[in-house]
Amino acid sequence: MLVVGQIGKPHGIRGEVSVVVRTDEPEERFTVGSVFTTEVPRDRRVNAGPAGTPVPGARFEVPKQLTLESIRWHQGRGIAVFEGIHDRNVAEAMRGVYLQVDSAELTPPDDPDEFHDHQLVGLRVETVDGVVLGTVQRIDHAPSSDLIVLAKSGGGTALIPFVTAMVPTVDLAGERVIVDLPEGLLDL
Repeated sequence: MLVVGQIGKPHGIRGEVSVVVRTDEPEERFTVGSVFTTEVPRDRRVNAGPAGTPVPGARFEVPKQLTLESIRWHQGRGIAVFEGIHDRNVAEAMRGVYLQVDSAELTPPDDPDEFHDHQLVGLRVETVDGVVLGTVQRIDHAPSSDLIVLAKSGGGTALIPFVTAMVPTVDLAGERVIVDLPEGLLDL
């Protein structure tokens, strides 16, 4: 499964929620009728509001799937309504829930230098000299550039800017990402 968004705070009183987009193709992924598999973050209770407080008067369990009823875009975020979610308290109980799609249903990118996050996760990261540094834990999408979150072989993590100068080669067939890093970058 591939995370394409995360439900944020409620917007208004009729069940609208903000959606933090985690995909390069939001207009393609978030269309009316789109169905998402949900995942509740491990660090929160299902029937909880801010700071883990119970939602007053609501006995609610996050559905396994959500269908997008409507969406509008505002300042880079979607303001969405999902079928069956028409109350602010229920919308508050949905805060933090991940929206996922089946990665097998995604069409591969046309650009040979473009990749879906799920294609990179788990790949071996090695230097141009062949030294294995660890594996790709995930891709973080930052405003200035995407970042490879490296699970270092010796433990811990490091961030690698996903730019051609530092990541000259992604070899999907060889299951590796080749990096050319400035000295000390992994020590930050």
